Amino acid sequence: MRLDINLASRPYEDARQFWLRWGSALFALSMVTLLLLYFTVSGLLIAQQDRRLISERHKQIAQRDAERAKAQGTLNLPQNRAMRDRSQFLNDLFERKAFSWTKVFEELERVMPARLHVVSIRPDTTDNNELIISLTVAGESRDRALELVRKMESSRHFQRTQIKSETTQTGTASGDNVLFEISASYIPDVATSGRGGAP
Repeated sequence: MRLDINLASRPYEDARQFWLRWGSALFALSMVTLLLLYFTVSGLLIAQQDRRLISERHKQIAQRDAERAKAQGTLNLPQNRAMRDRSQFLNDLFERKAFSWTKVFEELERVMPARLHVVSIRPDTTDNNELIISLTVAGESRDRALELVRKMESSRHFQRTQIKSETTQTGTASGDNVLFEISASYIPDVATSGRGGAP
């Protein structure tokens, strides 16, 4: 029987293997910590720049609002009312002239599904000068109207398209079983809106 006894005052330790294992782990952990610190500091700096930019934009907006209120106050003076009314009339006239029926019908023809047709169409403007198109369409099924809404939403000229009302009809000779009221914001082409169209 053989026994291996180590009689050395300091038992042998493989320090090289120890430092290779734990040193590599410590190095990797240090690198991860440095990366996290870098991303944290970068995020803080970017957030500070964003806050500064937002603050500047808020100041600019407040300045524009003050200028607008001052200009509105000047326009509301009794001696300027005639000029204001004439200016408003001309602006409304230019907006109506910029609306092109031809372009609207071309775009509707492009997105209109088969067996669905326009019964009536009416443009209107909101207080924010947003152009709203209200149209009544008739067809044989509700699926056609939903398809039209989807196609209008995918168009760059229509936004926030929605069905306002739906009416079922019976006994129509044309086969139009359903009548829909659809509303959408209309965005004309910038390049062609200045030329206008047929009123």
